[in-house]
Amino acid sequence: MAGTLYLVATPIGNLGDFSPRAAETLETVDFIAAEDTRVTVKLLNHLGIKKPMVSYYRHNADTRGDELVDRLLAGESCALVTDAGTPAISDPGEELVAQCAAQDIPVVAIPGACAFVNALAVSGLPTGRFTFEGFLAMNKKNRKAHLESLKHEERTMVFHEAPHKLRATLDDLAAAFGPDRRIALCRELTKLHEEVRRTTLGEAARHYAENPPKGEFVLVIEGAPPKAQEEYTLEDGLAMVAKLQEQGMSARDAVKEAAGVCNLSRKALYDRVMKEKNKN
Repeated sequence: MAGTLYLVATPIGNLGDFSPRAAETLETVDFIAAEDTRVTVKLLNHLGIKKPMVSYYRHNADTRGDELVDRLLAGESCALVTDAGTPAISDPGEELVAQCAAQDIPVVAIPGACAFVNALAVSGLPTGRFTFEGFLAMNKKNRKAHLESLKHEERTMVFHEAPHKLRATLDDLAAAFGPDRRIALCRELTKLHEEVRRTTLGEAARHYAENPPKGEFVLVIEGAPPKAQEEYTLEDGLAMVAKLQEQGMSARDAVKEAAGVCNLSRKALYDRVMKEKNKN
């Protein structure tokens, strides 16, 4: 019987955010797969836990993933952890979960800290619908294409960014979305110097051009305004009904279709169609 892969979220700054259930999971698994064992051992020492560890990160995921799956299929249980936050979210753990799913290996998430969720919650921007975009590409062509694809995105957008790239990223975002688009820059969440700056892309670019950014950032950006709905007249609806009838649709079905597309009253459109028919 296969073992279980546990996705254990780790603190993004404040060790007090690590849950008793997460600590119990680390105590009971057979081994831990860590992004950086040197970072994870500090957490284990804080908790008084000793457990065998192996590294699992971006550059060894292809080979190490197969090894972890073999151990899980042999019946061992494993806790996957990152240096900070939730495994498999903008993280190579995504690939390990897919491998486990393909082999019907149980995967259990142990919830906890997640930087982009915290940032979204405190941003002051709409949270009902959002898109998580992770880190922008360093390659200028790929970065431009990514931002171009988001120009008309109406949902709130969430990005991660490192301090040394923030200024260039803000310039690119302001160029793509306009300087007046609202943004919340969330820095060092849950840490001593936590800060949330709610402003516009243009003002943020000016501020950090004069003030060197420090710490890891989550950028929460307002979505594009909804597109204005095209207004159709009864004449437009009438023309659409005629076209649909030419394609073989009955008058009643054509009116129903055209009224829905043009956001018109079905009765008013049907009456107009009958009036035109009687004139002829």
